Amino acid sequence: MDFANQIILVSAGLITFSIFAGVLSSRIGAPLLLVFLAFGMLAGEDGPGGIVFDDFAVAYLVGSFALALILFDGGLRTNREALNRAFGPSLALATIGVVLTAGLTGVAAKFLFGLGWIEAFLLGAIVGSTDAAAVFFLLHLRGLRLKTRVAATLEVESGINDPMAIFLTLGLVGFAAGAHSVANTSDAIGFLLDFLWQMAGGGLFGAAGGALVLRAINRLQLSSGLYPILTGALALLVFALAQAAGASGFLAIFLVGFTIGNNQHRATSEIARFSDGVAWLAQIVMFLMMGLLVTPSALVPIFLPALAVALVLILVARPIAVWACLAPFSFTPKETAFVSWVGLRGAVPIFLGTIPVLSGVEDAEVLFSIAYVIVLVSLILQGWTVPLVARLADVELPPRPMPDRRVELDLPAGKGKSVVAYTVDPMSLLARRGVNRLPLPMGTTVISVMREGVVRTEGLDQGVQPGDVVMILTTADMIPTLDRLFGARRARTRTKDVGTVDFVLEGTASAALVADIYGLAFEAEERELTLEQFMRSRLGKEIKEGERTRVGGVALTALQVRDGAVQQVGLDLDPPVEESLLKKVQMRWREALRALRDLFIADDPRGPF
Repeated sequence: MDFANQIILVSAGLITFSIFAGVLSSRIGAPLLLVFLAFGMLAGEDGPGGIVFDDFAVAYLVGSFALALILFDGGLRTNREALNRAFGPSLALATIGVVLTAGLTGVAAKFLFGLGWIEAFLLGAIVGSTDAAAVFFLLHLRGLRLKTRVAATLEVESGINDPMAIFLTLGLVGFAAGAHSVANTSDAIGFLLDFLWQMAGGGLFGAAGGALVLRAINRLQLSSGLYPILTGALALLVFALAQAAGASGFLAIFLVGFTIGNNQHRATSEIARFSDGVAWLAQIVMFLMMGLLVTPSALVPIFLPALAVALVLILVARPIAVWACLAPFSFTPKETAFVSWVGLRGAVPIFLGTIPVLSGVEDAEVLFSIAYVIVLVSLILQGWTVPLVARLADVELPPRPMPDRRVELDLPAGKGKSVVAYTVDPMSLLARRGVNRLPLPMGTTVISVMREGVVRTEGLDQGVQPGDVVMILTTADMIPTLDRLFGARRARTRTKDVGTVDFVLEGTASAALVADIYGLAFEAEERELTLEQFMRSRLGKEIKEGERTRVGGVALTALQVRDGAVQQVGLDLDPPVEESLLKKVQMRWREALRALRDLFIADDPRGPF
């Protein structure tokens, strides 16, 4: 009993102090996962904690359980639109990219450590995949908002590339341990067939299991607190069945989470909150345990060559693999460079490093130590600089204002609607403009407004005031837009050379949809255009970055123009009221000249689009 009490005391203490240390470290921009890992090392046998932990079997068991939960949460938060947008590049990175990264890193390890080719490529496979936990948590926790396609590519890649790394690791462990022979043709064919079954089987188990879990959630009448537990248990059951069948359970549980997160079901909010908390706990436990497992003194002899391997991985192998995989998908050089830089390594390489140790591979503990150094370097060098590199690569978007208080009420499954209650912030757009001046998104209905304890359901077009509680019937995909309307605008984004904007919109966005969301007074024919076409109709064909046009009291700015097309449009909801008379005359004169020129160039005054 005393031993059990000590285990509870130590575990609770480590988790608590790790969270507090993470809160303090965030003030200096340190990656939170690095803090958890470092805290585990300090609590280990070489640190002041003095805890001796060297059980690789327990580490593998706990790591498998934790990684499955993290991938389930990652799938839950990956929306279908992001997957569709980034499926091609993500799949290439998750397969070809992992193989190229592992191969190039293995070559470096071969010459820096004098390893055999199998052991060198095994090390490359261990560190070849980006870590889903590191990517999800670093991007979302830091509040970093990226271009949609870039963010989707990184998240989907990190969610689906672990099965490839796990497969390569297990296959190469079999060769390194002598269970298979490179010269044996049947072993090579078996290796290929095993890979195909891992991927196909994981996909089948994930798709079928996700559908069954979704059906169970919607059919069973349970207490609301039981739905998250049921969902997690069934997802882990699918994971275990897939693993038992020799398929990729990690891919399967990611797909289960994806299915649950992209379909209407009971207890949406409860499941999302529960999964978020469990994923955090799994993340903390996984990094603390991996920190305890390593002996820092054992890293000293191999630190410099391991650092060299880490730099080859970060600066050579990953960039080459990313450029090769993204070349067919029209990513810009800056976007490609950013994707290559965010090749974060986290707990997964350390977790995979336990497999050769458990399998009795020669020099397996050296491979584990090298993988540990690579993870440390990646979290310090890449994790610490992700926001800076995002700005340099011009892939960062302005943060969306978030409401301080938002309450969601799930309606019965299949209705496709949610009831959301917002408290109006004094600095929100809605408080400044009122409902009658800034229409809510399509498909959104105000049910009631409560002011000073009095609820009114009529006269809602009179607007809202700070402190009002607004209850709204809406769809899940409109909640981010409502967040922007009700969230506090305490800082506006200043864009390079073009002043301040409130929102950055894609040029391909529908003008009608934007008009309905933000209350823009477009003409009937203008609503049929995209924003890019609208900007051309107003400003002519040869638009330069920084040029703007007004629609009522709102200004639209061409933020990014590439090959003559407006890629991004800035929306300034509160432009300066007065402009100099000279500037007004100049703007009107330019618009008149462009309209006259376009009239002679094309029959359609809006120009050929």
